[in-house]
Amino acid sequence: MSQNSHTTEQCPYCAEEVYEEVIECPHCGFSFDEEGPEEESLDKEAEEYYDLGGMHRRGDGVPQDYEQAFYWYTKAAEQEHANAQNNLGVMYQRGDGVPQDDEQAIYWYTKAAEQGDAIAQSNLGNMYRRGDGVPQDDEQVIYWYTKAAEQGYAKAQSNLGNMYRRGDGAPQDDEQAIYWYTKAAEQGLANAQSNLGVMYYLGKGVPQDYKQAFYWYTKAAEQGDAIAQNNLGHMHDLGTGAPRDYKQALYWYTKAAEQGYAIAQSNLGAMHRRGKGVPQDSEQAIYWYTKAAEQGYAKAQSNLGNMYRRGDGVPRDYKHACYLYTKAAEQGNAWAQNNLGFMHAKGAGVLRSNEQAIYWWTKAAEQEFPGAQQELDKIALQKKQ
Repeated sequence: MSQNSHTTEQCPYCAEEVYEEVIECPHCGFSFDEEGPEEESLDKEAEEYYDLGGMHRRGDGVPQDYEQAFYWYTKAAEQEHANAQNNLGVMYQRGDGVPQDDEQAIYWYTKAAEQGDAIAQSNLGNMYRRGDGVPQDDEQVIYWYTKAAEQGYAKAQSNLGNMYRRGDGAPQDDEQAIYWYTKAAEQGLANAQSNLGVMYYLGKGVPQDYKQAFYWYTKAAEQGDAIAQNNLGHMHDLGTGAPRDYKQALYWYTKAAEQGYAIAQSNLGAMHRRGKGVPQDSEQAIYWYTKAAEQGYAKAQSNLGNMYRRGDGVPRDYKHACYLYTKAAEQGNAWAQNNLGFMHAKGAGVLRSNEQAIYWWTKAAEQEFPGAQQELDKIALQKKQ
């Protein structure tokens, strides 16, 4: 080899060929060190790879390309960049730029979580909660949510509150649920604010306080949380925690109903049927009850059955009323069970059957539904005579 010849190597950043002797790539400016990059240089390199991954994932200054994002996140993750490891886990979990693989997602979430990355710890908790890529394990859920929650990660704090409220993976503890919901709610997390509102409304873990419930429901509702919007509408509807205001109730029920929340759709149907906050409109009642009933909400199915039985806003149809009552009754709705008993007793929309009438009245009576026991007593008296 001549004295002037040079060996080359590939720049790890831009992949261009450069002379081995150079200390900086002429193509991209990447810095070399004769004895290898120092830790600080490696950290900088990993951060640059991570940034490139983010740019490709978001389509920020370059065409969105999940495969390129995956490539650069992998480069960074292999250098122990915790955020990149977490994002790599997300890509495996979702199947973005790579075949979906929960086990690989677990692997990368664990790598990042063990470095203390709070989002990865929370994501790992989610995987254990659902049993995705690992056996379902509530104790592991609690462990990883706690790790993330103690670092102030709001989603983990809220999820940890849920675990304590339900008693999953730890003894049921409403006070601990309140503690973690409050931590997350104070950071502005809407579902934690909504759940905190529920706890104050019901007096679980705290003294019952409608004003506090109203406060937290409002915070969450203004961020678009459908459950909070419905619950806030309910408080305006009943006048709890605030003066009764049907127009405000209608406003918040509508907000939640338009997001597809079945309970709000049913409540909105009731407002239109009764003319509360809006002119009475049976057709609108039918519309919203149907929306909720199609999602399997028993109360809406029962109320819609009433509309069809009476011919209110629709042609009278006993058969369809029976169908809806049955749907609701099978879910344990006492109103529907009682009404289904009458339909069977009278043979309205269904073959007359005292046995079926007794069956459904008994179901309703077991829930102490007014009138159901009286019907059973009448039948028992008739048998004696």
